[in-house]
Amino acid sequence: MKKIGLSIAASIGSFCLIFPSTCVLAQPDEHPVASSQQDMTVNSAVVEADAQAVSQNQSLESITLEGQVTSVSQLKDVQPTDWAFQALQSLVERYGAIAGYPDGTFQGNRAMSRYEFAAALNAVLDRINELIRTGKENLVSREELATLQRLQQEFAVELATLQSRVDALEARTAELEAYQFSTTTKLTGQAIFAVNAGGFDGERIIAPRGAVISEDRPNPTFIYRTSLDLNTSFSGKDLLKIRLVTGSDGITDNVAGFLEPNLGSTLDFSVPGRDGQFSLARLYYTFAPVKDLKVTIGPAIVAPDFVDKNRYANISFLDFSTQALVNNFILLPRPGGAGAVVDWHPGGRALKLRGIYVAGDATNSLPENQRLIGGGGSQDIRLFPTSGGGADGGLFGDPYQGFMELEYAPSQTFTVRLQYSGGRVFGSGFHGFGVNFDLALSNQLGVFGRYGYATYLDTTLGDISPNYWMAGVALRNLFVPRALAGIALGQPFIESAVGNATQTNFEAFYNFPVSDNIRVTPLIQVITHPANQEASGTIVTGTLRTVFSF
Repeated sequence: MKKIGLSIAASIGSFCLIFPSTCVLAQPDEHPVASSQQDMTVNSAVVEADAQAVSQNQSLESITLEGQVTSVSQLKDVQPTDWAFQALQSLVERYGAIAGYPDGTFQGNRAMSRYEFAAALNAVLDRINELIRTGKENLVSREELATLQRLQQEFAVELATLQSRVDALEARTAELEAYQFSTTTKLTGQAIFAVNAGGFDGERIIAPRGAVISEDRPNPTFIYRTSLDLNTSFSGKDLLKIRLVTGSDGITDNVAGFLEPNLGSTLDFSVPGRDGQFSLARLYYTFAPVKDLKVTIGPAIVAPDFVDKNRYANISFLDFSTQALVNNFILLPRPGGAGAVVDWHPGGRALKLRGIYVAGDATNSLPENQRLIGGGGSQDIRLFPTSGGGADGGLFGDPYQGFMELEYAPSQTFTVRLQYSGGRVFGSGFHGFGVNFDLALSNQLGVFGRYGYATYLDTTLGDISPNYWMAGVALRNLFVPRALAGIALGQPFIESAVGNATQTNFEAFYNFPVSDNIRVTPLIQVITHPANQEASGTIVTGTLRTVFSF
């Protein structure tokens, strides 16, 4: 039988073969051999303290080490043909000295962090100490024990050196933050390019009020949107955001928006009315007047940037793109304009309270992602024509909206949001209630949904009370790391006074990374009973979306 001490020494040596850049071993005359078992235990405790910093310094969103794996087969990216397979197999299956990542991979070609190195080394040292504590030191010869002690001491010095450098850097950073004032502005950008095509299977598409939208199949179209963000901080705890955006026409640059512009079928990353002209999409300033409270004010605020968020269905260039699936459609008829936001997170606990007020100028171009119910082409195809109804009600006589949201997140896997919305658009008052939730069943699988009920008073159709719902499933790391996939279904406007049926929207997408800055997404939309009209044929569209971030 091989002696356990020799095997563990070989394991540590194997560890260095796998990660040679981290194993800077000293020469024989640089560090004396540890003289006692107590030295080994004390130094191991130092390493263990370092390893415990993993949970304190790395969030769930970053790549972290999970529980120890018991078989090398559990690491799905490790193959028998890999050059360090035998060494890794020994560390994993004989000594439990290596842990996998949340997605079940080992990522052997990835640069190793200091925390990961400390955690892996600590596991080996724990095994050595276990032998000593259980009285099995007789299995280790004096020569082997000296070798082990020397290796342990050399690794401890390396970690101590790294720790001292980190401590010095942190101290220097703290000094600069305390005594140096500077304004920092960062430029980020994004370009979205997409090809869209589709059609419908009936004879024509009818608007909610009965006008014919189209009897002809639309041609394939090219969609683009480009945005530039200037993010400025004066204190490190505030943000001045300026966003410029341009793009294709928006509603008419995609089949769903052209054939059904009223009830949330338009691709949300399109920019209505831009048609190649740059405009101001965001302009606001966020600051923290007191602890746990953030305030945002500005002339160009878009409500979904702050409320009705969802970890799986919220960002139209990353996950779902159908407007009715990205936000609560009936609670946000006027999501953008000038206004203010308050975000209170008392004590950093599970509850958050948010409030937002926006009022827009009905005569000017609207900011990015505006979706007034009834938007679209001519007066005849709009749900609520503007004739006969003014745009009064806001601080300066403009349409306005207020939104309150109470968020409860008892854990990092579940969040629920209770919502109230009210305001005035097209000369009609409205108010509504909603709920929004997301639940992570695992690191890969999640479910989510929204529901809304609203009342719109004195519209051109009388008093109406539409309902809204959507629900879906999302998958992360499907087929490739960092990939996203989702399927969702929803009914954006359930109201018997609008048409003679209920529109249903379906979308499925698969978003995969080409590189750190490029993501490609094929997606499909299916719209049954468009515009709540039974006579309208089912609309089917397909889109290939590419997003460049810089």
